[in-house]
Amino acid sequence: MKKQQSGFTMIELIMVIVILGILAAFALPKFANFGTDARVAAMQGLAGAVKSASAIAHSQALVKGLDSSGNITLEGQEIVMAGTYPAASTAGIGAAAQLEANGADYTATSAGNVLTVASKANTACLFTYTTNFTAASGSDPEVDSAPTINTAALTTANCGG
Repeated sequence: MKKQQSGFTMIELIMVIVILGILAAFALPKFANFGTDARVAAMQGLAGAVKSASAIAHSQALVKGLDSSGNITLEGQEIVMAGTYPAASTAGIGAAAQLEANGADYTATSAGNVLTVASKANTACLFTYTTNFTAASGSDPEVDSAPTINTAALTTANCGG
């Protein structure tokens, strides 16, 4: 006596898996936008590199002092300083953090005592590095406090693209 077996054939199972794979490939990008999260994380990483480079350059300036031009040398590269912190320029903090003025994913522009690093994908996705150096006037000493790094604009709303 033969028993009747019931179930799915191998071809039916494979077809179901293929159909589910195709649906997932189209549905996943609609529900999860990983590009925005990646852009925020990359810009936060750049801001962290700038903060670390500022601290390292400041330490070097305090330990070894500034050269005759008022700058320091890190890893064979001259860093333009504003007081004992890197200046807000590509030759200052940009060189210390090894940022390119026109990187693959960002642009770095300076105006006065502010360096702005913005994402190329969305220019509202940015952070700023602001020096707080005031030169001596008369017999008053210099005011040289840590630079401000403002990352308030690194949000998913600003970095979405």
